[in-house]
Amino acid sequence: MTLRLYDTATRTVRDFVPREAGKVGVYLCGLTLQAPPHIGHLRSGVNYDVLRRWLLAKGFEVTFIRNLTDIDDKLLVKSCEQERPFWSIAYANELVLAAAYRSLNVLPPTYEPRATGHVPEMHELIAALIERGHAYPATDGSGDVYFDVASWPAYGELSGQSPADMQSAGDAPDRGKRDPRDFALWKGAKPDEPADAYWPSPWGRGRPGWHIECSAMCWRYLGAEFDIHGGGLDLTFPHHENEIAQSKAAGLPFARYWVHHGLLSLGGAKMGKSAGNALDLAYVASLGVRPVELRYYFAAAHYRSRIDYTEDALRESATAYRRIEGFVQRAAELVGAGTPGELPAAFTAAMDDDLNTSAALAVLHDVLRDGNTALAGGDDVTVRTALAAVRAMLDILGVDPLDAAWTGGGCGDDLRGVVDSLVALALEQRAQARGRKDWAAADAVRDQLKQAGVVVEDTPQGPRWTIGEQD
Repeated sequence: MTLRLYDTATRTVRDFVPREAGKVGVYLCGLTLQAPPHIGHLRSGVNYDVLRRWLLAKGFEVTFIRNLTDIDDKLLVKSCEQERPFWSIAYANELVLAAAYRSLNVLPPTYEPRATGHVPEMHELIAALIERGHAYPATDGSGDVYFDVASWPAYGELSGQSPADMQSAGDAPDRGKRDPRDFALWKGAKPDEPADAYWPSPWGRGRPGWHIECSAMCWRYLGAEFDIHGGGLDLTFPHHENEIAQSKAAGLPFARYWVHHGLLSLGGAKMGKSAGNALDLAYVASLGVRPVELRYYFAAAHYRSRIDYTEDALRESATAYRRIEGFVQRAAELVGAGTPGELPAAFTAAMDDDLNTSAALAVLHDVLRDGNTALAGGDDVTVRTALAAVRAMLDILGVDPLDAAWTGGGCGDDLRGVVDSLVALALEQRAQARGRKDWAAADAVRDQLKQAGVVVEDTPQGPRWTIGEQD
């Protein structure tokens, strides 16, 4: 079955046909670095990591670009409020974001460009737009340059809006614009903004507008035309609408598919710092939910669906993952870990159907049920087959419990080796107590581990421990 994706531009699920056979270029709008990431931002990273893993599984060579917006209006406001260089704030938040992605086993991008590193490309695009009659320098002495919305008849097609119904772009005073809907490509230096947030340009000292940044980075790393442009549904307008307009008006064919993910909401509102409802990884950890369980929570929902976050839903998802993890661990103890095997045809069909992870997980649970039955019946052959299939499916979702990312050999948990050693020491003390039939001492060790979040299960192969509640 051919991979089919929902394309926002055409509002249809259609066959994915890359520009160049065997190769796929993907651009994901990354985080604006005015604040540390919350889990709503991290859903984006997980969703597109699953897409990337599926493209790789289908044999494509994938160039994956995820940008960082390290200069924009919000960041400069933070810089003034904190009396701190904008680049210092951006870099500190970039480090937190990188650590969060590592903890969730999100593959590093092919390139992760910063907007501030691509001002020359922005100048080239702006100059081309002016030359083609689609942009103009403001005449009010501000040093701003604007895109002329009226010059581009297709404006509004991505979001399905009519320009006649649009209000002011709101990114600069209307006095310098021909039309309030025109948006800023370049912003002249302002006396109330940081003095180091500017670059020389043909239109005077200034800085880029938000939208031109992404167009320039797409062009630099993926060329004039590429395959998939991704981001949150909230970016459809104005950000992606403006990207399309300015890129195509400059003569670039731009993205062939627009793939947007649904948002994470809390209490019915989009999660965000401005709304005061942002939850981060530290908060999730305080609930006793591990990064691998948060990733499973994100991956289990279809990428285009809205997730209404509740603690109960997150805990239920974590419990479901622990059942899967329990099978993998028990099966590996019996027949060996092996390696991920072939994907079931039904799983492949579900993933090819617009990355339908919900249907794909239904297939996984069918195989899991057979595997558990085989474990109970001592059918090693079936256990081995089920384990290989389950691991293959979990690998696509990035949550294979035996992946080095989650066992301490990779990026998922930098402290796993330390925890292993400490738990091993405690279990040795428990074994010694049991050996001398000091049951009270043995139980005390087990209870202390449980209070620390470590659950010990006695198996025929010896004690096995997991983090979290035992079902």
